[in-house]
Amino acid sequence: MFEGVLPALVTPFSNDGSIDKESFRGVVDHVEEGGVSGVVVCGTTGESATLSTGEHKELINLCIDHAKVPVVAGTGSNNTDEAVELTKHAADAGADGALIITPYYIKPNNAGLIAHFKKIAESADIPIILYNVPSRTGQNMPLEVIMELSKVDNIVAIKEASGDLGKVSQILEQTMDEDFEVLSGEDGLTFPILAMGGSGVISVVANIVPEMMVEMYNAVNAGDLATARKLHFKMAPLIRALFTETNPIPVKRAVELMGLSAGTMRLPLAPLSEENSVTLENALRKLGCIA
Repeated sequence: MFEGVLPALVTPFSNDGSIDKESFRGVVDHVEEGGVSGVVVCGTTGESATLSTGEHKELINLCIDHAKVPVVAGTGSNNTDEAVELTKHAADAGADGALIITPYYIKPNNAGLIAHFKKIAESADIPIILYNVPSRTGQNMPLEVIMELSKVDNIVAIKEASGDLGKVSQILEQTMDEDFEVLSGEDGLTFPILAMGGSGVISVVANIVPEMMVEMYNAVNAGDLATARKLHFKMAPLIRALFTETNPIPVKRAVELMGLSAGTMRLPLAPLSEENSVTLENALRKLGCIA
């Protein structure tokens, strides 16, 4: 169900801190013009942890109303009841899927992880993508938990951002005969994950160069690994520049440099340092994204 390139959209904010709806629509239009397969709203890149529950729902509605491609809504929380509420809302609003992060900070045991995701899955008739990102949550979802959850009917995929290609390989190996997909959660590892059989990527860099990431995905699908490899290395300097500081600090600056509006960030995030901004500008210039 979830294949190809799905940008993890930034959330533009106005100077007063409110969601800049018109600028958000512009970001959606930009990535759709790049040929993406879908979009992800209210993910980490969208500063979801700083959104109130009401804003979260508002942004999901806005994206569903405007986007022409399938919409995956980030509905995770370390509070299971809140995740249930947001996931139900996404399903009722017409989202095509829900992306649910491992509960951050709490670090539940395996039984708790399984119960958390199963309760959310049972609460709403919507396809669910697990999101494993230990650098954010402090917990690397164990392989045995992923395998158990892959058996749940509407848990259909995982966004893998552990940085462990060996683990990605094991997930692909053990779900080869199941209706379960593996999506890259790290732009720098998307090429090898796709080459191993991954279905796509939930991407930060696709906010900036969606067409290039789509081209790499298509090349892998066509068996043209030489072209895909070239594109991987072509994007590599920009990908590194986008992670010199905590995401989404650099990508929001990149969006602004390209003439789109990303607006302010919400505390505790602060603007990109001058040194890293120069690195980012150089990477964008090298790809022809800015003059």
